[in-house]
Amino acid sequence: MTSSPRPPVAEADPPSAAWELLLPAAGAPARARGRSLQAALRDAVRSGRLAPGTRLPSSRDLAGDLGVSRGLITEAYEQLAAEGYLRSTRGSGTWVGEAVRAAPRGARDLAPGRPTGARVDFVAGSPDLSLFPRAAWAAAQRDALSELPHPTLGYPDPRGLPQLRTALAGLLARRRGVVVDPERIIVCSGVTQAVTLLGFVLHARGQHAIGVEDPGSPQYEELFATAGPRAVRLPMDAHGLAMEALAASGVRTVVTTPSHHFPSGIAYTAGRRARLLDWARAVDGLVVEDDYDGDFRYDRAPVGALQGLDPEHVAYTGSVSKSLAPGLRLGWLVVPDGLTDELVARKRYMDLGNPALDQAALARFVARGDYDRHLRRCQRAYKERRDTLVAALEEHLPGTEVSGIAAGLHAIATLPGRYGPHAALLERFAASGVAVRPLSHYGAAPGEALSLVLGYAHLAPARIAEGVRLLAYAAQELDHARVQSTRR
Repeated sequence: MTSSPRPPVAEADPPSAAWELLLPAAGAPARARGRSLQAALRDAVRSGRLAPGTRLPSSRDLAGDLGVSRGLITEAYEQLAAEGYLRSTRGSGTWVGEAVRAAPRGARDLAPGRPTGARVDFVAGSPDLSLFPRAAWAAAQRDALSELPHPTLGYPDPRGLPQLRTALAGLLARRRGVVVDPERIIVCSGVTQAVTLLGFVLHARGQHAIGVEDPGSPQYEELFATAGPRAVRLPMDAHGLAMEALAASGVRTVVTTPSHHFPSGIAYTAGRRARLLDWARAVDGLVVEDDYDGDFRYDRAPVGALQGLDPEHVAYTGSVSKSLAPGLRLGWLVVPDGLTDELVARKRYMDLGNPALDQAALARFVARGDYDRHLRRCQRAYKERRDTLVAALEEHLPGTEVSGIAAGLHAIATLPGRYGPHAALLERFAASGVAVRPLSHYGAAPGEALSLVLGYAHLAPARIAEGVRLLAYAAQELDHARVQSTRR
């Protein structure tokens, strides 16, 4: 009979290592000491601090080192051996098992970050999160939690809590002119989930392509790829979506931002809105209206939602991402009657509904007027910042054409043609500490002059002015270098 081979002994001094790793657990209260020792030993193996093949001290020696009973160590060794973390061979000791692999330490943060290292960040897309009404929101959460019936904490209606859908119906009808029945509202985790839901359902109905604006949000190709259809980019003109291109594309659904096109900032003209609806009726199609920042218009009343003109051919979606905070992940989708059941079924199996407490808090926040008060506060702040941006551009970059400033959280600044070339200019901006994106980033072909998309809502007025000064200095520096090169 041959004896089994003894495993290799790790070079590290195991008694000392084990004593150091387990000493804090050995000081736990008596009732919890055994579980603490097991957890500490398990964590040491998982993290790689005790590597596979490491020989552990005998139960007697380790108990003496830690000042605990031998029975606690024996029990810990046996438990972790049963789980596969350790292995024991009679007569040769206890070892860390080879099957265990070290887990990565710490959790990565994959949240989309703002540009790091920039002195001024003009990248569009974010509101001023410091304006979030923490006290009012906390009060809404406390009140909602204290009054929420116990059954409401179970799996919610996939459409959303009735009280939130009722509050949203009143809000959207009053502020945006949406024709809405609470039964046709689906609460979503923002516009992205709303459009994804539509993509799944429309693809199941046989629609393999969906039109999107060009320029427009750069996310649609990947978003629709997960749902089935492919995104078809359709050009814009000065009035809105180019109707000839839409008709020629063969799509029956198109995603639009008619009240404030992203990123150009134009509002579709009345004539273009009418032609878009005529197209939808003619092809029995659907217009998806993304009203991403419809609450922010500064110089006159907001343009009403397109959905109000034809609720059976327009699906309307929005969220609190620009008005409150994107981290809340709360939005809504108002759908034609013929799509409601399929969308609700898809939503049910996608996530079993949005968090009930957050929905109840938003319902209270809207119903008692806090949402309207917050919007008024943001409106004043963002208008001041828009005016600061326009004034700074006039002062430091004279001749710049500014557009898209009647609404929203960003503006388009088209620099005088003398500044260029574009690539070199953008490099200079980055080197000067300004994060900014050109209009071409969103799909539009670059013109002779460079157009910049300048997000301003998240910046204090002083920072906006500083950023424009840095842009002007970088542009003038490049222009001077070009002139000097030409003279040589």
